[in-house]
Amino acid sequence: MTDRRDFLLASTAALLSAAGAGSLTAAELKAAGVRLIPVEGGKYKVWTKRVGPCRGPAKQKILLLHGGPGGTHEYFECFEDFLPQAGYEFYYYDQLGSFYSDQPDDDSLWTLPRFLEEVETVRKGLGLDHFILLGHSWGGMLGIEYALKYQQHLKALVISNMTAGIKEYMDHAAALRSQLPPETIAVLDKYEAKGDYQNPEYLSAMMGVVYTRHLCRLDPWPDAVQRTFKHFADKPYNALQGPNEFVITGRFKNWERWEDLPKITVPTLVIGAGHDEMDAEQLRRMAKLMPHGHFHLCPDGSHMDMWDDQAVYFQGLLAFLKALPA
Repeated sequence: MTDRRDFLLASTAALLSAAGAGSLTAAELKAAGVRLIPVEGGKYKVWTKRVGPCRGPAKQKILLLHGGPGGTHEYFECFEDFLPQAGYEFYYYDQLGSFYSDQPDDDSLWTLPRFLEEVETVRKGLGLDHFILLGHSWGGMLGIEYALKYQQHLKALVISNMTAGIKEYMDHAAALRSQLPPETIAVLDKYEAKGDYQNPEYLSAMMGVVYTRHLCRLDPWPDAVQRTFKHFADKPYNALQGPNEFVITGRFKNWERWEDLPKITVPTLVIGAGHDEMDAEQLRRMAKLMPHGHFHLCPDGSHMDMWDDQAVYFQGLLAFLKALPA
């Protein structure tokens, strides 16, 4: 069956041709930096967009990997106020299953190895090499996996707010949970015992208490963060992670890469935060295990520290980027 997007694109091309504008190729058309990259042998497409730099040639090119699985690029929009002005070109990329990309109803697609190969396909599609990969949260997990298999294409790696193994993550999550108000813990226990993770009372406890403490500490949340959650795709998230941050039952529940971190030899920045779901001390240890690892702490930030400790986040990121060899 013809995809609706393909049908609309074909129809538009036919209209342009009929109007005498068919001499323009797809590569020549201006689309605000947006490109759809074919993945899975051309069966599906993922959305990408190039941003910056503000003037002159790019110092470096950076590919962003959003969190989730199932998030969107939208919460990265604050990067537009920092990277292009400093001379960097970066690329948004919504992974398969996410809001701006194709969303196939095929559970077999939601695996870590397939997403890893998708990143490599996108790299080739965008023509990137010797580039910087920045992954946040689940995107940081993907970044670690990419560096372990395709390190020859990287100039540097940034792991933002992601630890190197699920076991230690769960230990820290349990410690954070024990610090919640007793009434919140009671609600979580009640509905988790039933497996009722969509109950409004349970979701209210997660969103109103857990997320405001450890996901984003701004009130209200920035519009870009709200849009990411409005557009969140549950299928890849549930398949890979599970119901939520406290209950990990999905396909990456046994993921562990601590012993492999010394194999990552490109310059690597690990960013942690004082109020994150990820333990900042674990992330500091990650940086020490990599031959050219650096750690940067956002003391007042949470999981979305690019928002709730923004000045510190970008100060550390830009200092790392500027220190890279030309």
